Amino acid sequence: MQYAFAYTVTIENQSKDTVQLTSRCWKIKDSLNNSETVEGEGVIGQKPILQPGERHAYTSGCLLYSPFGAMKGHYNMVNFTTTRMFRVSIPLFNLSAPFSMN
Repeated sequence: MQYAFAYTVTIENQSKDTVQLTSRCWKIKDSLNNSETVEGEGVIGQKPILQPGERHAYTSGCLLYSPFGAMKGHYNMVNFTTTRMFRVSIPLFNLSAPFSMN
């Protein structure tokens, strides 16, 4: 049996430069100790470009083999002003099926 989870992420450009999200890497783990790494270009088929102060929100999902788990990861970004690549860390967040909570 698998459990489907949806999550929403909002990315905000708090710099003075225009940036673009180029790729992502997620580390996903469930309570049965199954783990998966998901890497790829962009997010949900997009490589959003963010002007200073702009936000981009998207919803995606994952499947777990237990009703509890967690995710963390990072986005690879490029700064259009300096042409430098940089990484934005995504802190650990929990996934839990509401029906399994007491």
